[in-house]
Amino acid sequence: MNPPNPTRLLYEQAQLPVFQNRMYDTREEAVACPKGDLQLVEDLTTGLVYNAAFNADLMVYDEHYQNEQGVSALFQRHLDAVAQIVDRAMGSDAIVEIGCGKGFFLELLLARGVDITGFDPTYEGANSRVVKKYFEPGSGIRAKGLVLRHVLEHIKNPFGFLSRLKEANGGGGLIYIEVPCFTWICENKAWYDLFYEHVNYFRSTDFERMFGSIVETGHLFGGQYLYVVADLATLHTPQRDPLDAVSFPPNFAASVDAHAHPLASDAAIWGGASKGVIFALLKSRAGQHVATVIDINPAKQGKYLPSTGLLVQSPAEALPSLPIGSTIYVMNSNYLEEIKKMSNNAFNYVGVDHE
Repeated sequence: MNPPNPTRLLYEQAQLPVFQNRMYDTREEAVACPKGDLQLVEDLTTGLVYNAAFNADLMVYDEHYQNEQGVSALFQRHLDAVAQIVDRAMGSDAIVEIGCGKGFFLELLLARGVDITGFDPTYEGANSRVVKKYFEPGSGIRAKGLVLRHVLEHIKNPFGFLSRLKEANGGGGLIYIEVPCFTWICENKAWYDLFYEHVNYFRSTDFERMFGSIVETGHLFGGQYLYVVADLATLHTPQRDPLDAVSFPPNFAASVDAHAHPLASDAAIWGGASKGVIFALLKSRAGQHVATVIDINPAKQGKYLPSTGLLVQSPAEALPSLPIGSTIYVMNSNYLEEIKKMSNNAFNYVGVDHE
């Protein structure tokens, strides 16, 4: 076995929930959820950024995992924008979506007339277009274009995974990759956007060093997401460029500090997903406790967040108990206007990524 590549430590957090989108039926289960350490490093050979403490054996996805964002009109518009990119860059014939989840985006493409097949072993729906397996050599399907939305950040060896997809697709084809943008996370000091479940964090230059031919690249969702359309046939092992070293802010998590950035005493957060889980947890460890968690996803309502054990409520349940003018911390400012409308603009709203 080859020795591991040398690395540079960027950031650490102990005992984060393994799944930030795994919901629990009781507070006790939520507090006792599986946990793992985050040890974020820059690989000094490949230039890639990953969690060196990640243990893939802990990642067992089941029916309790809930990360559906399609209930938001704003996120639906985001998916429409992605569909336009897929159509523009790869066409509408022989498309395969890898890790299609609950099939929301696949159904959207089908409705647009796209010839698409999904692969996901955890799929629970009834659409015959979805194969409940991994896409691998021998699948019998050759795609003109592969769609990989918010999958690659979960894979321990992303280059090896892409190499297997290349082999499974006959050595070529285009691929659409969408991931959280690490540059945005660093620039916004978004400590609530670093999760155990995300083993990798990507910059646009990572893909430029990984593919010889890129058809299109850009940012989506207010800069929070990075996308690339690349030619799989040109995939090659990335090599770190010393002139492109990761620029990680030394005061990255300064706003966790209770004295410099105190929470309002009646703090409510809107967003019981990934950002909200980490925000509430690290603020709690700093002695600041969230009182209320609001989310519009019915599958999250009445359930408890991992680690903190906070109950997630619907807007109809939570808002009447909040005094007018209370502070609501919005976990993602992309949704700020949508949230103001849903709550009659009756509160003090703080976008955590705009603090």
